[in-house]
Amino acid sequence: MTTTTHHPTVVVGAGLGGLTLARVLHVHGIEAAVFDLESGRDARTQGGMLDIHEENGQIALRAAGLYDGFRALVHPGGEASRVLDKHAVAHWDETDDGTGGRPEVDRGQLRDLLLDSLPEGVIRWGRRATGARPLGDGRHEVTFADGGTVTCDLLVGADGAWSRIRPLVSAVKPEYTGISYVEVDLPDADVRYPGPAAVVGGGSLFALSDHKGVLAHRKTDGSLHISVAVQIAEDWLDGIDFTNTESVKAAVLRQFEDWDDSIRALVADADSATELTPRKINALPVGHRWDRVPGVTLLGDAAHLMSPFAGEGANLAMLDGAELGRAIAAHDGDLEKALTVYEEALFPRSAQKARESEQGIELCFGPDPIGGLIALFSGA
Repeated sequence: MTTTTHHPTVVVGAGLGGLTLARVLHVHGIEAAVFDLESGRDARTQGGMLDIHEENGQIALRAAGLYDGFRALVHPGGEASRVLDKHAVAHWDETDDGTGGRPEVDRGQLRDLLLDSLPEGVIRWGRRATGARPLGDGRHEVTFADGGTVTCDLLVGADGAWSRIRPLVSAVKPEYTGISYVEVDLPDADVRYPGPAAVVGGGSLFALSDHKGVLAHRKTDGSLHISVAVQIAEDWLDGIDFTNTESVKAAVLRQFEDWDDSIRALVADADSATELTPRKINALPVGHRWDRVPGVTLLGDAAHLMSPFAGEGANLAMLDGAELGRAIAAHDGDLEKALTVYEEALFPRSAQKARESEQGIELCFGPDPIGGLIALFSGA
C-alpha cells in the first residue's frame, strides 16, 4: 500500500525558477519540497551560457542571497558580440569592456550555485509528475510515474513547456513558432576547431540571412554552443535521422548551401561522434493568464513559455521564483493573498517580455535582420 506524504509547499520542477523559489523560501525560513524528473543533479548537461539581466535575473539572485556567488561565475569577455551576414562579412563586432548590464554565466554553474544553497533533501530526484488534482480547500494531490503521490497546501508548477500542473489553471498549450533549431557543442574549440572558434570570437555570434541563422557562443569551458535556426515547416526535423550525425549535418547544410564556408564549418566540422540535437521552438500566446485558482500557481516556462529571441526565459523564471517566494513570506498565513499579489505582477511582466520575444523572431527572420539587430544593439 502506497503512503501519501503531505508537504505544505510542493514545487514541481528543479529548473532555475523552481530552485530560486525554494532558495528564497529557505532564506525566509519556509520549507518547500521540490520534485524533479531527472535522476540526479548530474543526469544531463545543462546547455550553454545565459546573460543575466539587471532588471530581473540579478534582482532574483539578490533576493536569494546569491549575488556575490553569481558574480564569481561571470565569464570575462562573454558579452562580446559579432553580427555577420551569410557571406561572413562582419557588420558588428563589439568587445566586452566589463561595463555591460547582462554578464554571461554558464547555465550549469548557475544551477549548481542554486542547488548548493539548499539544504540536503529539499530536492526529490527521479520523481516524474504525471498529473495533479484538486482535493478541495486549495489542497492538491500530485501523482508520479512511480505510482507515488503527495498532497500539499500550495502547489507550484515550475515544470516547463509541457507542464503537468498547468492544466489545473489553464487549458492553453504551447504552439510552434515557425522556428526549428539544431544544436551542437564543439569542445576544446581553440585547439580542435580553430576555424569555428575564430568565427564565433570571445562571446556571441549572430549570422543571419534568408529567414535562417547560425547563432553561437563561447562557453567558460572553452567549447562552442551552436544553434542553427531555420524558419521552416514544423515537420522538417521529423524527417531527419538524428541517430546519424552525418545525415543530420547534410540535412542542415542543405539549408545553407550558399553561405560562406567559414559559417558552414560550425556544423560541417563536427566529427561523426558529435551529437546534434533537434529543438522545435514553441511558445504560449502573448499575454497568457488564468483566473485565480486556490492553492496553485505557475512560474517560468510553465506560465509564459516564449522563444529565446529576447533572451528572457531564464531571467523571468528566476524573478518569478523570487517574487513568489517573497510574496509568500510577506503574507504569512494568507496564501491566497500572496498568490494574488504574485500573479497580478506576473501577468503584465511576462506579457511584455513575450511580446519582445515575438518581435525578436520578426527581427531575426525578417527582411533586414542585420540592420534590425545592429539597431537593437546600438540603441538606435
